[in-house]
Amino acid sequence: MFDAKRLLEDFLGGGNSGGGAGYGKAGTFAAGAATGGLVGLLLGSKKAKKIGGSLLGYGGAAVLGGLAYRAWQNHQNRSTAARSAEPAALTSRSAAAAATRPLPAPADSPFDPGAGTAADGQPFALALIRVMIAAAKADGHIDAEEQSRLFARINELQLDAEAKAFVFDELGRDTDLDTIAALPRGPEQAAEIWLAARLAIDPDDAREKAYIAALAAKLNLPADLVKHLDAQAGAAVA
Repeated sequence: MFDAKRLLEDFLGGGNSGGGAGYGKAGTFAAGAATGGLVGLLLGSKKAKKIGGSLLGYGGAAVLGGLAYRAWQNHQNRSTAARSAEPAALTSRSAAAAATRPLPAPADSPFDPGAGTAADGQPFALALIRVMIAAAKADGHIDAEEQSRLFARINELQLDAEAKAFVFDELGRDTDLDTIAALPRGPEQAAEIWLAARLAIDPDDAREKAYIAALAAKLNLPADLVKHLDAQAGAAVA
């Protein structure tokens, strides 16, 4: 079995020229998009241009783990008085909190992308890749020509045959919301899966907005938690 966490980092960073049997040094989610790496090709030029700001300083997995963990804490610790606050005020407070570098998720916790398995028994890191690919395809922008360019780019990356096959399979797989929603093993993983999908879509696109709303419903995420996750993601890519 290939190193799932390494593949996640390489996927988020868009790959680079590292050598050996590994996948090279991990980049960042924003850098991978901005430099035309795999994640940039996957998201498309319109989405990639929206990725930047705070994410430039984070490792890819730290974005998913740290931001999901912070949103979960904010949701859990929200006081009774705060529950009556207006959504705009909630978003403002969460966005301000997200402007600082998030603390890493506790090692080996459900929020650690490199730890544990998803409900299908596969490493959780692979579930996150599957989620991001499915979300990026939600607007239908990955046509046959674009998929060919993605395949060519993947072939340039220093991935072993098994890792490449996994990504190829996911790119070619029909998007099935029920399958994606069945991936998390517990509510913490569900929150991180939704955040991964949110980072891979353009929230201004009606189709993609509908996709993540439907995903939140299928994951049974509380509305308050979704607001915190959305605020964290929005501030991180601003």
